[in-house]
Amino acid sequence: MYSIGDLAREAGIKVQTVRYYEQIGILPEGERTSGNQRRYDEAARRRLNFIRHARELGFPLDAIRELLALADQPDTPCDRADAIARRQLDAVDRRIARLVSLRAELSRMIDDCSAGPIAECRIIETLGDHSLCLTDHSAGANGESAPL
Repeated sequence: MYSIGDLAREAGIKVQTVRYYEQIGILPEGERTSGNQRRYDEAARRRLNFIRHARELGFPLDAIRELLALADQPDTPCDRADAIARRQLDAVDRRIARLVSLRAELSRMIDDCSAGPIAECRIIETLGDHSLCLTDHSAGANGESAPL
């Protein structure tokens, strides 16, 4: 049995993250001891490692919830897991394409900078007027601003 601190340490995450995962229902809450401390079994440790690894691969929490539901039904076909992983791969490919575009634009801005007075700085000018950019990198795939 693991305390919440031991469980968090084993998974390489913070105690607050364990509590959050419990709160949103992707990790069952640990059993309480008579002293009201949470205790977790090996299955909870494996589940938390699954969640952490999925997060490292960029899976959103909703996809992790779906994958965990599938993992809890070992006799179901894996085509749904495959579809979820393919969606994540597509999202990663879109992010990579966006990053390549951003890199090109930043390189162009830097190359165009004459290192003269700030009043003539191409970087400042381009940041102030998006129409000077070669590509539209202002929105993500869903049309919303897409911070990195």
